[in-house]
Amino acid sequence: MIGKSIIAAAATAGLILGAAAPAGADDYPTRPIMMIVPLAVGGSTDVLGRIMAQAMSVKLGQPVVVENVSGAAGVVGVTRAERSAPDGYTIQWGMWGTNMANGAIYNLDFDLLDDFEPIALVATQPFLIDARKTMPANNLKELIAWLKANADKATMGTSGVGSPSHIAGVLMEGMLGLHWQMVAYRSAGLAQQDLLAGTTDLQLDTPAVSLPYVQSGALKTYAVTAKERIAVAPDIPTTDEAGMPGFYFSFWHALWAPKGTPKPIIAKLNAAVVAALADADTRARLVDLAQVIYPREQQTPEALYAFQKSEIAKWWPIIKAAGIKAQ
Repeated sequence: MIGKSIIAAAATAGLILGAAAPAGADDYPTRPIMMIVPLAVGGSTDVLGRIMAQAMSVKLGQPVVVENVSGAAGVVGVTRAERSAPDGYTIQWGMWGTNMANGAIYNLDFDLLDDFEPIALVATQPFLIDARKTMPANNLKELIAWLKANADKATMGTSGVGSPSHIAGVLMEGMLGLHWQMVAYRSAGLAQQDLLAGTTDLQLDTPAVSLPYVQSGALKTYAVTAKERIAVAPDIPTTDEAGMPGFYFSFWHALWAPKGTPKPIIAKLNAAVVAALADADTRARLVDLAQVIYPREQQTPEALYAFQKSEIAKWWPIIKAAGIKAQ
């Protein structure tokens, strides 16, 4: 009788636990998914994340809701994602700085490569070399001359210490043999507000953020930091053409989940990204923002892991040699 009672109790407990258990990967997702964007509203990371969230929602059949969790050049948001439940209902949109360079700049208590589940590599983009509209220089050679004459008082806005705009700015200083003041903001959008107001002098900014202001005359631009001109603004010369040959800088965006997220759920999230990037309207929106979409074979979790690992091997020595550390 005692044995039968134990068996019956165990069976009852099993039914209760089964009823309380979360839905499996077959049912996923059954509720909205939160996409953490670790930078403030208005920058290209935010803009691109919202495009991808909207497109992924269609494939997943549930809303993908963006939550901006900014601070410390993305460390605050990435940390929150790393500590989230690995159930597929929290994912993290990030990029070159937040999920690669920050590992060389901040003392993180987790590993950016191995403490996340890669979902998909999405797109890459160059910078524009922008300036306030009152900048007297009318081309890149004139801007370089102005910087040489005014480096001691020139200011460049960045998205934060160790952000792509900051590190690209340091590389630009090194190429020109100059040093100017870097002003750190919480996002490119916030930095751009001061550039538009004329508070800062120049900024390395993405077409996604600055091109409308360039086209309206609210900002000046001098070159794109790539080997080829961008399709959405073919009149903007490359750095090779404009007078700073060899100065190239592009940075990528991708998607991750907390470590331990089940592989079938990762597969569903990856399929949603792949479907979004195959959608003509989504592709057009990304291309209009000067994004270069990675080919299908590079959109797998395995490809993102290998790519991120190679970027760490390439950039961490450069960042550390430049002495870039969190302030």
